[in-house]
Amino acid sequence: MKKLSNIFCNILAIFIIHCSLFIIHCDAHGASVIATINGAPVTDADVTARTKLMAMQGQSSTDNRRRALANIIDDYVKLSYAESLKLMPSDSDVNNEIKAMKAHGLDTSNLSATDMQMVKFAIKANIAWQIIIGRTIMPTISISDEEIKAEKMEMERERGLPIEITFIRLVGIPEDIAKKLTKPESCDGAESMARNLGGAPQKATVVEYELSADVRARLAGLSPMTWSKREDSTVFLICDKKKTKEYGNLDELIKQNAMYKRAMFVGDQQLKQLRRKAVVVVKDERYK
Repeated sequence: MKKLSNIFCNILAIFIIHCSLFIIHCDAHGASVIATINGAPVTDADVTARTKLMAMQGQSSTDNRRRALANIIDDYVKLSYAESLKLMPSDSDVNNEIKAMKAHGLDTSNLSATDMQMVKFAIKANIAWQIIIGRTIMPTISISDEEIKAEKMEMERERGLPIEITFIRLVGIPEDIAKKLTKPESCDGAESMARNLGGAPQKATVVEYELSADVRARLAGLSPMTWSKREDSTVFLICDKKKTKEYGNLDELIKQNAMYKRAMFVGDQQLKQLRRKAVVVVKDERYK
């Protein structure tokens, strides 16, 4: 099963008076200052560079400049908080991430020196935030069986799992006939029931991730020996599910994914609180 990785590629420019946190410009003279974050100036040129790089990431909208400034504020807050906790990533961490991003197709050939500084700064902020989540939030997270089940169902719908699944599909079933379908004791009993009601059951055994997206969506979360709801004159019934050899420790990975999502949610709420504490002064009307 393919492993998913989250690569954070937000690009920004931030200034700070003492230049201890930031690697972008430390001199805003000659540039139009559009905002300050705890006294650190952010220029119009910074936002322009940010929107340029956002566009390279496929992020474009009519309010891109406002979004760019919002990202600058967020990453300033992340790095400030990371420094207060002494959880700042090293330059080698940043360089290693850039190498990994290039291996996945990041093209930096057309970026100026200033743009590359912004790339490094954005990556540093995002690595710092991941460290904060991993060390200060994840240890506090606990999730329920229902949350784990929901995560598993989402994976089934989106990609399918390495599970061998045997199911029955009834096509062209009228509503009144569908209502007569009751819980069978076995797969053979389900087929017999369908035939007795005039149906022609289709039985198949496949690995779940080989199913089409629409069928996966219908089967995700459906209990064995239970007829699905009738949609498009079709009903399904799962006879059996069996983990394949490649399933491995997927249950633990699913649990970790569910915990990580909860941690990210908690982290987002914490970021909002930190953002409210930051002193942000927007000087340009275009960004208000």
